[in-house]
This record gives sequence, structure tokens and C-alpha cells, in this order.
Amino acid sequence: MRFFKDLSPSAATAGVVAVLVAYSSSVAIVFQAARAFGATPEQVASWMWALGLGMGLCTALPSLVLRQPVMVAWSTPGAAVLATAGVAGGFGMGEAVGAFMVCALLIVVAGATGWFERVMNRIPMAIAAALLAGVLARFGLQAFEAAPAALPLVLTMLGVYLLGRRLAPRYAVMATLLAGIAVAGLVGQISSPGIASVGDALARPVFMAPVFTWQAVVSLALPLFVVTMASQNLPGVAVMRATGYALPVSRLITLAGIVTLLLAPFGAFALNFSAITAAICMGDEAHPDKARRYTAATVCGLLYMALGVFGAVIAALLAAFPNALVLVIAGLALLGSIGSGLTQALQEEGTREAALITFLVTLSGVVIAGIGSAFWGVVAGSVALFVQQYGRNQPTAP
Repeated sequence: MRFFKDLSPSAATAGVVAVLVAYSSSVAIVFQAARAFGATPEQVASWMWALGLGMGLCTALPSLVLRQPVMVAWSTPGAAVLATAGVAGGFGMGEAVGAFMVCALLIVVAGATGWFERVMNRIPMAIAAALLAGVLARFGLQAFEAAPAALPLVLTMLGVYLLGRRLAPRYAVMATLLAGIAVAGLVGQISSPGIASVGDALARPVFMAPVFTWQAVVSLALPLFVVTMASQNLPGVAVMRATGYALPVSRLITLAGIVTLLLAPFGAFALNFSAITAAICMGDEAHPDKARRYTAATVCGLLYMALGVFGAVIAALLAAFPNALVLVIAGLALLGSIGSGLTQALQEEGTREAALITFLVTLSGVVIAGIGSAFWGVVAGSVALFVQQYGRNQPTAP
């Protein structure tokens, strides 16, 4: 099989790091969202089963078919919206599931009509590259912000990474991850997962009947849809464009919407393109050959499905690794993508200031009207570009 021929240690490591970053950075928010609707432990496990299965299928299968890395994840800002709105509105699980299904239908419409891709095609490459750099740079900063609390771990991982980039660039991230685990183990920062048996670790799908109300549509479905498209799909497409992959955006969004709709009664609230983990699997660190990086995404997708099946073990595994280790490996794995994004963003003098504005607004993490900085970065940069460039290339009237 071609997949096994194309697979390399660096690609497999990129897939593992992507999963580690994806779950460690936001799984707690998903748990909070589920509990905001009064979820039982069985229902929380079902949410993780549905999300893991959905992400895995939408990541692994298209990657294998297209031979390009397709990265799909749950909507982290969407989970944050749900965690807040669920408590404030007093909604139950049935109303939440109904809202998930309405949101999924809206995502299907956005993909099937192609309107989202048409909007993305109008965003200049400099703005898209600056958006990518701004989204990723926050993770780069967090890697070094972890130094005061875990200086030996950070310095060791940074040193191994720099030596790895000098001596064996393809294996630098893998060596850094192993070094981080070794140091964390030596200083006693890794605990043993507390799972009594394999049966305890298995997640079982629980059907949750939807209840449709206009209050849930307005308070849950519409905000979930908006933040998913603006804060997740938009930077996700920017990563694809910046890394040079011409993926069928509309068809993939439609697929994510359909899978979300099918799995919504089991807890899948919104599936979308990823940005952070996509940059890990689409970058040079995954594989020097761009045509073989799909294997990193495939590994990531297979691990998503495995973690979905063993949903109950996720919390225990997350507790085993120190937070600093996750922050550092994510930041170092993304250094190449951050540099590439900034290079593309600042190349042309005519778009440089607009790209810088996009980068800074995105990096700021500002949230306005519940919508994240990725969206506002594009808005600010586009407005700046319009003010600076509109009419300049038009001939002057005699």
C-alpha cells in the first residue's frame, strides 16, 4: 500500500504531536460545554466518541483519497460559546443536540453553495499568510512563556530542537518530544493514567434525542455556526493556501457538515478545518516532500478515531503530561510555519502594512461580539488594504 511506502518517522511524529496539541489545548473546554447542558459521564464519553470518530473520518479518508493533508478538528471557540451559553440559557441536552443539527445544516449549505470558498478566494495571499502567522505565533510565545515555571524542561527541549535542526532536521521534532518526555519523567512530572481495565476505557455512543426550539437556534446554533466559520474554517483555509495545497474547500466543508449532522445526536457539535494542527502536518517538519505529508494527516486521523473509541482514557492521558511539555513542543513544531507565513506576508511592499495589521490583530487574541481575533484580523487587514490601494491602479481622468 502506498501509504506505508510514503510514511516516515517525521510524518508519524507530526501526526502524534498534532493529536497531543489538539486534545491538550481544548479538551477541557469540550468537557465544560457538555456539562453545561447537564451531561452525564456516559454522555460526556459519547461526545468524545462522536468527535473523535468524526474528526478521524474527515481527516484520514480525504487525506488518503486526495493524497494531500486534510486536517479537521472540533470547533474550540464553538465549545467555548456552548459552555457559556448553555449555563446562561439553561438549555438541556435535547435542545443542544437540536442546535448542533441546525448548525450542521448551515455548514452543509455554506459548503454546497460554495459561498464560503468564494469569499476566501477574494482574500489576498499576504493577508492570508499574515493571518496564519498571527494564529500560530500565539503558540510560539506560549512555548517560551512556560520557561519560568519549567526552565530545565524548556531549555532541554529548545537545545535538542536546535541541535536536531542542525544535524537531522527531519527528526528534530521527534527528538525534542522524546527529550521532553525523558526530562519530565526524570523530575517526576509524568503521572500514571488511572484506568482500571480496558472495559473502563471504552467509550459507548449514547443517543440523545434532539429538541428544536427557536431560542436554542438563536442562542446556540447561530453563534456556533458564526464562530466556527470565522474563527476555525477561515484560518484553516489560510493554512492550506499558505502551505500551497489546492484542496477542494467547498466539498470538504460539506463533508464536515454532513458528518456533524449524522453524529450530532451522539455529541458532535461542530467539525471544521483546523489551523494549528494543520500547520504541524502540512509544514516542512512533517516531511520534506510535500507530496508525502498526507501521511502525517492520516496518522492524526487514525489516532483521533482510536481516542474516540477509548474516550474515557483521554482525561487520564492528558493528566500524565505536564502542560509545559505540550506548550513547548507545539511552539517549536510551528516555528517553520510561523517564519514561512511572515515571509509571505511581508514580501510585497504594497501589502506589507495591511499584512502587519492583520498579524498584530490576530496575535492580540481580541474577541469582539463573541468572534475571535482571526476574523477581526482579516477584517482589519482588508480594510487597511482597501484604504491604501483602492483606485491606485486606475487611470487618472484627463
